[in-house]
Amino acid sequence: MSLPPGFLDELRTRLSIGQVVGRKVMWDQRKSNQGKGDLWAPCPFHQEKSASFHVDDRKGYYYCFGCHAKGDAISFVRETENVGFMEAVQILAGEAGMTMPARDPEAQKKADRRTLLAEVMEYAVQFYRLQLKTGAGAEARDYLAGRGLKDKALERWEIGFAPQGWQNLWDHLTAKGVSEDLIIGCGLAKASQQGKKPYDTFRHRIMFPIRDARGRAIAFGGRAMDPTDNAKYLNSPETELFDKGRNLFNLGPAREAAGKGQPLIVAEGYMDVIALSEAGFGASVAPLGTAVTEMQLQMMWRVSPEPVITLDGDTAGQRAAMRVIDLALPLLEAGQSVRFAMMPDGQDPDDLLKSAGTGAMRDKVENALPMVQLLWDREVEGKNFDSPERKAALDKSLREKIMLIKDPSIRSHYGQAIKDMRWELFGTKRAAFDPGAPRGKWTPKGAKLPAQSSTKASILAGSGGSEDHMREAVILAVLIRNPHIVGDFYSALERMLCSGPDNAALRDALLRVEATDDLEPALIEMIGDDPLVKLFAQPHVAITPAVRRPDNGDLARMCLAEEMAKLTARRGHAHEVEDAIEELSSDVADERLTARLAQSIAAMNNAGRQDNDDSAEYHTGGNGARIKKDERSAFDALLDNIDFAKGGKAH
Repeated sequence: MSLPPGFLDELRTRLSIGQVVGRKVMWDQRKSNQGKGDLWAPCPFHQEKSASFHVDDRKGYYYCFGCHAKGDAISFVRETENVGFMEAVQILAGEAGMTMPARDPEAQKKADRRTLLAEVMEYAVQFYRLQLKTGAGAEARDYLAGRGLKDKALERWEIGFAPQGWQNLWDHLTAKGVSEDLIIGCGLAKASQQGKKPYDTFRHRIMFPIRDARGRAIAFGGRAMDPTDNAKYLNSPETELFDKGRNLFNLGPAREAAGKGQPLIVAEGYMDVIALSEAGFGASVAPLGTAVTEMQLQMMWRVSPEPVITLDGDTAGQRAAMRVIDLALPLLEAGQSVRFAMMPDGQDPDDLLKSAGTGAMRDKVENALPMVQLLWDREVEGKNFDSPERKAALDKSLREKIMLIKDPSIRSHYGQAIKDMRWELFGTKRAAFDPGAPRGKWTPKGAKLPAQSSTKASILAGSGGSEDHMREAVILAVLIRNPHIVGDFYSALERMLCSGPDNAALRDALLRVEATDDLEPALIEMIGDDPLVKLFAQPHVAITPAVRRPDNGDLARMCLAEEMAKLTARRGHAHEVEDAIEELSSDVADERLTARLAQSIAAMNNAGRQDNDDSAEYHTGGNGARIKKDERSAFDALLDNIDFAKGGKAH
């Protein structure tokens, strides 16, 4: 419907936005200047203690410096009352004493019918409330008393009772002159399939009125008194008044309580909401017989930027949490998320309040888990990540979920949070290989164990460790000076074993810190500046091109790929040498094992050879492999020791 020119201008002129907003907020008297129309209050759209919500009564606009909500009186009513544009205009026009322009006949007819339906729903509310007080409602009253609801609570929540029988409400409403079409249109009765008169939708049930944000009764929820009833809870069918995916139980009072600073709590059922509210958690709502919908989530965010969803601590509750996560991830915005308060196994909020009191419930709400924590828990709980393939599967699954987030900033922070939790799971289990231990044994990183007699002459206790340390230093320095490529080498860095405590500290810090344009201050904050000073003071690090020219990403990637490949090759051959040494020490040593050992040492040296190596330092064996002369001497001495122990020559 279009409005006549000038109607909205006249409406805004007659209204004081300060009065419209003042119904929902408490003005900060110290900050506000009423005479000048300069008004300040805590924002009704997000929880805060300071008064960052500003209303300019003279210009007719509001603006929040916290959540950036802005608009005029019409937009304020739309957001706070959860109504459409025309309904907001109609509400304000009534307050301003203005008559709404005539609508087109069809629109007016629909509006009139909705008004009649709402009146019929109020008749039904009163009928059910009276039935609860009769003899037929004695069983229901006993049940409610057993749930801890006193008379005042019953009145406050307008709880009623639908007695047994097929046409109790039907007969009551038709006797009042209500047309059959309106009764069926409200979802209070159903047409008979056998040609008989319609029958009541709700029978032998405790009745909970469902009201919209404006306080109109739009539907009912009925709790069965018969334990054998197939439907424990039954909601009204969808009607012209009621769309279950676009409403929340107790939304109006909850919004008012949230505006006073209470956390918005989302429970699963009516009794949970009632129990929470009666215990002091007034900002409590519940979906209406369905899983949380996108529209309901948006309604929650209008009330609070971080609603706390309470879920039963069973498998069904966990599944419900995951459905909310999958729904919310694409909708996340800065300052707008969801937290989860998981109840103990077998308990809902009502049970927890009764068994442990309001303090326990408050602790659950205040310590509610962020969404990223539940996302992580779902992927790792009960699983074993003892292989690279399983770790890769975890990474893939989490990456797919994070990519659902549209906001790049939030997506980045989720990635960092996942990285931190991944570190907690895998980082503390990292260990360094001890060459002196039997094959397959691992010792904690940084542990200093003396070399055993079987390896005193091994190259692993000689110059090889120094070369590895140099390569590690180059890798770390290149990553620190090129932070934009850290993510590309995260898995390789995680697997890299370090030969010294400084390198290990830098590696661990790189795995945990958030990649920014300048990593060094963040690393210094975590581990101090000493490891970095030592790292960049090493000559071979200072002359590395990717360190001197950090603006060349391709050069840095090539350098890292080469250094990591050589480091991996050297350590792989080192393990093979250990295997060969162990077998040589047994009674089955033969020439093939000796040849295998020689080839492994030669291959390891080739893996670490630089292009400008002096050939005079190398010995060329019969198979063409070049072996450093000092390492060849150590190798010969090792073989002599083995031969002497065996009492003869093994080669």
